[in-house]
Amino acid sequence: MTGNLAEIKNLNIVYQTKKNAFGGVQNVYAVNGLDLEIKKGEILAIAGESGCGKSTLAKALMKLIDVKSGKILIDGKDILAIKSREEIKDFYKKVQMIFQNPYSSLNPKMKIGQILSEPLEINTNLTKEQIKKAVLETIKKVGLDETSLNNYPHEFSGGQRQRIAIARALILNPEFIIADEPVSALDVSIQAQIINLLKQLKQDFNLTFLFISHDLSVIKYLSDRIAVMYLGEIVEIGNTEEIFSNPKHPYSMALLSAVPELGGDKNREKSALKGELPSPENLPSGCKFHTRCPYIKDICKKSEPSKIDFSQTHSCKCFLYES
Repeated sequence: MTGNLAEIKNLNIVYQTKKNAFGGVQNVYAVNGLDLEIKKGEILAIAGESGCGKSTLAKALMKLIDVKSGKILIDGKDILAIKSREEIKDFYKKVQMIFQNPYSSLNPKMKIGQILSEPLEINTNLTKEQIKKAVLETIKKVGLDETSLNNYPHEFSGGQRQRIAIARALILNPEFIIADEPVSALDVSIQAQIINLLKQLKQDFNLTFLFISHDLSVIKYLSDRIAVMYLGEIVEIGNTEEIFSNPKHPYSMALLSAVPELGGDKNREKSALKGELPSPENLPSGCKFHTRCPYIKDICKKSEPSKIDFSQTHSCKCFLYES
């Protein structure tokens, strides 16, 4: 792996929702000053509870939602500045997404062959024969045969539909794939097949993945690095082995201790989360985790912690490690 494919700098995303029936609005602070680098050829996993901002980040990387401030660089180019039709076409040739729900992400009125042909028809100048060849090759890459191309999405199981969704993401030969909870809607036995498929495709085509999941067992098996996200911020990041063997942030510790079947150090102190994730409409002051942290200090309520480096690859934001 050489260099970064993506760099996210001080990203802020704020939604507005109705506060009451009289027309008032409420700000929802979904992503807050987030910084993140994604290396070429790696699988970087984003871990965290539902509501922490994982899917919002994914949508921002796909230019599906508006961003309040910050930069998202793909191969050094700020995608937030992309405006022209041609630039947008070039962007979607490079970056694609696999969505969580294989039942709603495919157009029920289109045959699979049409679903896979459409991106090529819109974004390339390939002939009909070249498109047909590309579609056939791609459907085989994901473990389905050409007879699938004449069927509609409702004729397939959930696992098969997700294979089709993966084929659609692959059809333009992208460099970067964002996978937002791609196996959470599937049975456990099918999850393993899809995870192994993603891992094989990454090796075969030197893909870069941002893999979003709340399932730490899946993350441990699939990822090269892990970024732990809490209320729109990355609170810890490191290689998979570093995070699982030596988590530093109290939130990371709590997430890992909640999944005993992962193995590891049986003597590790359990650190159960207390309370619920605070509302992103009313973010806590200081360290955003202080309302649930078992190691809270006075400073945690007043100030935001700085990043502490434990190695060249492992860091976290926590006052526990500040002298």
